[in-house]
Amino acid sequence: MFILKKIIPFIIVALLFVQCNGNKSFEIAKGQVGNIHAETTIQELDALFTSDSLVKILSEGDLGNEISEYLVEDDLYFVYSKLDKKKLLEIEPVNQHDSVSKIKSIQIFDPRFKTANGIGLHSTFQEINANCKINKVETTFTSAILFIDELNATIVIDKSELGIKDFSLQKVTLEQIPDLAKIKYFTVWFD
Repeated sequence: MFILKKIIPFIIVALLFVQCNGNKSFEIAKGQVGNIHAETTIQELDALFTSDSLVKILSEGDLGNEISEYLVEDDLYFVYSKLDKKKLLEIEPVNQHDSVSKIKSIQIFDPRFKTANGIGLHSTFQEINANCKINKVETTFTSAILFIDELNATIVIDKSELGIKDFSLQKVTLEQIPDLAKIKYFTVWFD
């Protein structure tokens, strides 16, 4: 019993340490998404995602003929969870056909990826606005894009969340975005 009393605190501390380290693999920061950082190269992705599935779709745009304009133009790397087969990330390199290329951008599909202040795919505009400085809003035909320089990220909100018709280029301001508007896409840029 005496030994058990000495071991229990050690086990609790060890579990807390493991739990804290586990969160790092889903952390979003400027120049970082999980274990990927600004210096990570494409060839390192296999080693980083050994417990997940990495699908590589290499571009066909270098064929040099007329048909190449209809083919995939950019290399893309998709990370899927082996456990539940869900897409976690979509990674695009700076240079196509280059295994030592750095990362250009990562689109996040898994809500476990969050910033230090809790911003992730399931965050509302109110949470984003309260925790991040939104530097610019651009309008497209179907969405509003929020630029967040402190993360070097873009967050896309669908116009249906804003009560604006698609295919309208009506300018969107921060004041027009409802607090409960949800994120459609979350992309971190590494350039």
